[in-house]
Amino acid sequence: MAVEIFGVDKNSLAERAGIKPHDKLISINGHDITDILDFRFYETNTHLHVVYETAEGERREEKFVKPQYGALGLAFETYLMDRQRSCRNKCVFCFIDQLPPGMRETLYFKDDDDRLSFLFGNYITLTNIDEREIDRIIEMRISPINISVHTMNPTLRCKMMHNRFAGDALRFVRKLAEHNIKLNCQIVLCPGLNDGEELEFTLSEMYALGESLQSVACVPVGVTRYREGLYPLETFNKDTARAAIEILERWGDKFKVERGSRTVFPSDEFYLIAKRELPPYEFYEDFPQIENGVGMLRDLEEEFSWAVEDEPERDIKRRVTIPTGEGVYAFMEHVMDFAREKFPGLEINLVPVHNDFFGGTVNVTGLLTGRDLVNRLSRENLGDAILLAPSMLMADEDIFLDDMTVQQLSEKLGVPAYRMHKDAAGELKDILGTAE
Repeated sequence: MAVEIFGVDKNSLAERAGIKPHDKLISINGHDITDILDFRFYETNTHLHVVYETAEGERREEKFVKPQYGALGLAFETYLMDRQRSCRNKCVFCFIDQLPPGMRETLYFKDDDDRLSFLFGNYITLTNIDEREIDRIIEMRISPINISVHTMNPTLRCKMMHNRFAGDALRFVRKLAEHNIKLNCQIVLCPGLNDGEELEFTLSEMYALGESLQSVACVPVGVTRYREGLYPLETFNKDTARAAIEILERWGDKFKVERGSRTVFPSDEFYLIAKRELPPYEFYEDFPQIENGVGMLRDLEEEFSWAVEDEPERDIKRRVTIPTGEGVYAFMEHVMDFAREKFPGLEINLVPVHNDFFGGTVNVTGLLTGRDLVNRLSRENLGDAILLAPSMLMADEDIFLDDMTVQQLSEKLGVPAYRMHKDAAGELKDILGTAE
């Protein structure tokens, strides 16, 4: 198998050797190159024997001597060199299956690619790979691997993922752990399915994985109104959320006492649903699962308070509107008070927005759409600007989930709207109107 070279960096080792775009890379040091993991792993050697084929079909060989982590200078059409692997499961809780029709095509793609787990932190189920791929991960010491576990009960895992191989794939979790591959795990908890006694069993099995288990994040299932024909799911309420937190905190205490790290964490959303105060900042240790919403609010509180303290006092006369999800509204009001107290002339109009688009059962900020923002904010005195959390928008474009643009939102409401910075210091400057 050969992989087509898309580009060659100027003045690189590859260019000086005569390698050109559209040549095909065959092997490095006798190892076939099939994807990005092969390439990145074998490229780190100091002595390379590269076999490639020119665009005209001529087979050539080159030898290179370079620093251990020096690059050859080859670029490929995609990060992976081939197609992204899609998910084979039909999970009962899959959020993508609960999207309405007619949205942009990329939103419906379900990825389940171990290479993306290593490169970008994506979570995978291990149902999409075989023994050879697991052995390659072990050989290359690809670590950590992020795994969507959900349950360690093989029968229940098959049911929840609607995949008859999902239970057998749990042996890969154990094999990776036995070979000291670090694991970050995710559990989507569904009331009546994998909570309660099943959660106790799952955590006991994960405890048995030993020191390779780095962290476990538990998040509550999200349910939209678009569930016709899907498995009947319940959502967590105050009582069931509190019961889940009790189990998770107890196991976290056990890990902390016996292994020195809490390891198991409920997501912030559980505490909001349970109407319980969030744990203190120190509870989250090094925030290993912050991207799963574990400790994100406490981290924001800490960072924002420090940003306010560092900001010089000044006379601010400004009113801004910040829309937010209903779930975090009360906590965000508390966070915004840091700025209000230091800058008395600053008016921060924090507005909780009901998510009609997904049916009102989803209350996180990141899933708000442009049309719901327009409907809610049209009733407000918006002031000088509308400031938007980056999580509402595509990573590389100012577009909401419903394809409305920030510019269109601004035009409909008659007030300029801006994407805020991701960091607390930048966010504060956005609020104060001092951002560059």
